[in-house]
Amino acid sequence: MTISARRTLLLTAALIAIAAPQALRAAGREMLVYFGTYTGKTSKGIYLSRLDIESGKLSAPELAAETKNPSFLALHPTGKFLYSVGEISEIGPKKAGAVNAFALDPKSGKLTALNQQQSGGSGPCHLVVDKTGQAVLVANYGGGSVASLPINKDGSLRVAASVIQHAGRSVTPRQSQPNAHSINVAPDNRFAVCADLGLDQVLVYRLDAAKATLTANTPPFTAATPASGPRHFAFHPTAPFAFVINEMTCTVTAFAYDAAAGTLKAIQTLSTLPAGMSVEKGFSTAEVQVHPSGRFVYGSNRGHDTIAVYSMDAKTGKLTLVQNQSTLGKTPRNFGIDPTGRWLIAANQSSDTVAIFAIDAATGKLTPKGDPIAVPAPVCVKFLQAN
Repeated sequence: MTISARRTLLLTAALIAIAAPQALRAAGREMLVYFGTYTGKTSKGIYLSRLDIESGKLSAPELAAETKNPSFLALHPTGKFLYSVGEISEIGPKKAGAVNAFALDPKSGKLTALNQQQSGGSGPCHLVVDKTGQAVLVANYGGGSVASLPINKDGSLRVAASVIQHAGRSVTPRQSQPNAHSINVAPDNRFAVCADLGLDQVLVYRLDAAKATLTANTPPFTAATPASGPRHFAFHPTAPFAFVINEMTCTVTAFAYDAAAGTLKAIQTLSTLPAGMSVEKGFSTAEVQVHPSGRFVYGSNRGHDTIAVYSMDAKTGKLTLVQNQSTLGKTPRNFGIDPTGRWLIAANQSSDTVAIFAIDAATGKLTPKGDPIAVPAPVCVKFLQAN
């Protein structure tokens, strides 16, 4: 890709990011909201609710698809398919988890299973679809690996085209092996980034979407602070910045991102907890996301059971903590920000609820909207514009 083509792609992405909230408001009042869960006594799989964009009212959840431990979800860019990890270990002759493919009914939102493939390692915990819709990328926490699976035209999956095993360890007893915890695609779709908690590294891969393959970038990773445990990662939608949330130290690190080289340079690390509060036993972080406007960054604190809200300096990419909002439940894992930027839904895994918050467009601060809604063992939240 030429420099001119890259600039055009990035400019197009920026214009889409700016226009998207207004376009979505015009498209309709309702969002489909999918919840990935851990199955067991109460949950049977993937659940579906409907969010009224104007009022913030969320309907009671219904089972969209029965499947085992679909803890994390990803939507195809066409909105026609949905993919989930399957945190299981009995698929095939080797110990490996699963990636599940579903067809999505645009009217009802219900899901129909297409097929299932091995994830390339044990304990798959995070996945994403590339921006062209040609590949699913998955991070295997237990196996410490990443994989890329080609997508057929009918939405079904082929066997992994790439499986890359991480190697090594970091400094704490918990970090005795690699633990790939998330994988995300860069705005221009040329690179994928994996946060590995066990290695204290943020690894970068070159992505060939047409072939659905991953290859190590040069350099292959950026080192995180020892014993911090990088977990989830988020690119800024339009500016050359990115963010990783560190599970073990309850911190967020901001990076300057070189889109041409696919490299990251740390520029700031700050706490996800209120000023003066230290990390206590049982505290850890989980999710990090950038608001669609690019002005705010959000992170979840488990144990403290809050969402940390940051404002972002548009010139430097540095963050300032502006709020810690209770999630009105226990153990907030993933959360979702609806594409219009008006609502945040937090998944409280240990209290079997999700909580809805209004987002202040000027400050980014969160205000609870109504009472939490019962959802069994929720882990992940994904939005899709309803037809």
